[in-house]
Amino acid sequence: MGKYLPLDAKIFIQNRKRFVAKMQKNSIAIFVGNDEFPTNGDALYEYKQNSDLYWLSGIEQEGSMLVLFPDNPDPKYREVLVLVRPQELKEIWDGKRLRVSEATAISGMPTIVWADVLDGMLQQWIHLADAIYLDTNENDRKNNLLRTHEYRFIDETKARYPLHQYLRAAKLLKELRGIKTKEEVVVIQKAIDITEVAFRRLLKFIEPGVHEHEIEAEIYHSFLSQRATGVAYHSIIASGDNARTLHYINNNNECKDGELVLMDFGASYGGYNADLTRTVPVNGKFTKRQKEVYNACLHLHDYAKSILKPGISILKYTDKVGEEATKQFIKIGLITKADVKNEDTENRAYRKYLYHGISHHLGIDVHDLGTRTEPVQAGMVFTVEPGIYIKEENMGVRIENNIWLTKTGHIDLMKAMPITVEEIETLMRRRK
Repeated sequence: MGKYLPLDAKIFIQNRKRFVAKMQKNSIAIFVGNDEFPTNGDALYEYKQNSDLYWLSGIEQEGSMLVLFPDNPDPKYREVLVLVRPQELKEIWDGKRLRVSEATAISGMPTIVWADVLDGMLQQWIHLADAIYLDTNENDRKNNLLRTHEYRFIDETKARYPLHQYLRAAKLLKELRGIKTKEEVVVIQKAIDITEVAFRRLLKFIEPGVHEHEIEAEIYHSFLSQRATGVAYHSIIASGDNARTLHYINNNNECKDGELVLMDFGASYGGYNADLTRTVPVNGKFTKRQKEVYNACLHLHDYAKSILKPGISILKYTDKVGEEATKQFIKIGLITKADVKNEDTENRAYRKYLYHGISHHLGIDVHDLGTRTEPVQAGMVFTVEPGIYIKEENMGVRIENNIWLTKTGHIDLMKAMPITVEEIETLMRRRK
């Protein structure tokens, strides 16, 4: 469906096996795709599949559903992928839709049912089951109350089958999606590799007088030329004081001599995402003060990576990074020992210059599902992204890599990416 090369169907076969292993006996799980949303007139926003449905099937096509019923007496219908039947007129306008063989190759599921004949079959399966797993968006960062397709489907199913037991698929998926298989990490690494090529391209492109949107355009060009689906999120290209706005997306200012430019961007490939941040001097050379602040941020970055290991909680991890930030901010003159002595424990002194979290889960969603309270586990993929934002100096620095936790520590998936002052300056000198 996308620009990317076909993924290994083993990814989705394994994901379904992991989910089914946690299902209650004699239960059925039903997943529905996202809505198509209108913009204006007869136009639609670009379609984005429900992340849980994609994680389980690899199917991006609109109108899709997935039914998992491991105790179905008929083995053929224990895994069922539901697709919209291809229609000649729609295909003339909007392009080809998946055929059975194509959907099976993507998902690893041999049983494909057209949506227009599903109703009677699904009724029989539900009558055989004692419990029904339905899905909702349980991402902790969710911040809207829109009644999407999955919520409407829940209402319809409960009205039709009121005496069944209903269970939360999202509770299981939050646990499962947080821990990546090695096959998933291969795809994340591909998104990261594409992002690295783009970043190295930017180091040769950036110079005084370039506009933020021109840098953004270089990113798009590089991503698409490498078969990326596109950007993982709206790229942040923030020069000068714009870097203190965490989600700055205007990207319309000129990058001026003597300023830093903070770039937070990542490629999306095969449904998985990269998330990189680098801060570089527009003219290719850090000033003494910029270097001092940058190296303090890099120290925090390296320290955070060194302690983010299985067993630590994100809360404890954040507290420890805060302690180290306090030391660094005293060292570079941002706060004093007196500030620390008199600080509010609910709003610590260092928070004036570092006012966001240090890490988040990464995967199919940029802010992916996973625990925020329980100890972290091997297999999880996190960003590590401390920053230093100084209003008095019109400066913001952030450095972000993506790491995969192992049983004993982690693997930095961006270890090949230029990160030190010396590496960045050397590569920028070669831009001409």
